[in-house]
Amino acid sequence: MHKTVVLNVVGLTGSLIGEHTPFLSNWAANARNATIQPVMPAVTCSAQATYLTGKWPEEHGIVGNGWYFKDECEIKFWRQSNKLIQAPKIWEVAKAMDPTFTVANMCWWYNMYSSADYALTPRPQYLADGRKLPDCYTQPADLRDTLQAKLGTFPLFNYWGPMTSIKSSQWIAEASKITDDLYNPTLTLIYLPHLDYNLQRFGPSDPRIAKDLQEIDAVCEDLIKFYEAKGAQVIILSEYGISDVSQPVHLNRVLRQKGYIAVRDERGTELLDAGVSKAFAVADHQVAHIYVNNPEDLAAVKKLISGVPGVQEVLEGNERNKYNLAHDRCGDLVAIAEKGAWFTYYFWLDDAKAPDYARMVDIHKKPGFDPVEMFINPTIKFPKALLGTKLLKKKLGFRTVMDVIPLDATLVKGSHGRVPEDKGEWPILITKQKELVAEKELQATDVFDVILQHLQAEQFVLN
Repeated sequence: MHKTVVLNVVGLTGSLIGEHTPFLSNWAANARNATIQPVMPAVTCSAQATYLTGKWPEEHGIVGNGWYFKDECEIKFWRQSNKLIQAPKIWEVAKAMDPTFTVANMCWWYNMYSSADYALTPRPQYLADGRKLPDCYTQPADLRDTLQAKLGTFPLFNYWGPMTSIKSSQWIAEASKITDDLYNPTLTLIYLPHLDYNLQRFGPSDPRIAKDLQEIDAVCEDLIKFYEAKGAQVIILSEYGISDVSQPVHLNRVLRQKGYIAVRDERGTELLDAGVSKAFAVADHQVAHIYVNNPEDLAAVKKLISGVPGVQEVLEGNERNKYNLAHDRCGDLVAIAEKGAWFTYYFWLDDAKAPDYARMVDIHKKPGFDPVEMFINPTIKFPKALLGTKLLKKKLGFRTVMDVIPLDATLVKGSHGRVPEDKGEWPILITKQKELVAEKELQATDVFDVILQHLQAEQFVLN
């Protein structure tokens, strides 16, 4: 099989490639450029699982970045185990064809305990005193020590949260090069999340995005030149495009006001109690899974949610097959936002009673995705000094709460999850192997075949 590298440049679309991406523009000019009709929901975990299996969420089971684990009565986001994907991955298919095939999975999701030969994924240390220390998980285990000895500790706080920057994508890129020098895998999957941050903060129409485009263009240039010098084919890929938004929609607050949501009062704050609630929404960008405990309430809940401003459609039962989503993990109802709208997880009616995690970066405790985690509360004076002081206290072992995240969802200006009407906002696939991509528009499931065909190609071009 031929050495192939897939650069997953999150948020990259055809409309963003231009004057601020000089290298990618020139590279793409001599390549096949295809748009991908995004999987629903167009979010990281669902898109990646679809690309790597060639199956829809109804088959592989990844119905979002998180869902309601019914047997535990808990909402969980950003799980790590590869066992959650219920379909064979591309590297398993390739290895069955060629026993010498190897793969390096560099920060694509569900990257722990898989059959991949080499793997890297963020994995903080959670200490008994409450501290969270940056770290990563690798396969083989000693690769972690090799990478961090050469590159420094994985930059977790630049990977997500208000301090996000190009540093995390640069670190992953350098780690990928080191891994390639060590093991020379046949297929390398590289996750470059940088554009995801400010596209959600500011929206794709904001001129400040130019700097982010220039930064990721430089990272891509370095990687592509590195791998092409080794005779590798390169595929540029993205998971979704990000659209401008201005309307946060609080589905759980609507359900709460109608008596469907139950909360627990703890220390003057409220926690969503999913196991007792009659109905609740698991919000994931512009898509929400709504779980209804009693089937007799289904019609009333659907009518209620359908009437909420900012909701485009609500699907139930076989209607969910419109987007190939009818898996057991899926919500009883699936709500999709209108253009310009997105769904928050907020369930409290009084900010004074918001749970403590609401004002923190805490992707595992929150019962939904929270892009507001990328902002520092604008009412805080001298935020850098405050953050520095809190981080120093944590390093010294003192207990301190990083409660710097605002509760103002209107700050978010970009989102994804629905299928944009403008195909210029769809994800893309670019390759110099023009004969392997006959169509200019692909289904998300086609990406699996495109990657496999690159691995099997009898001949290929680099220039």
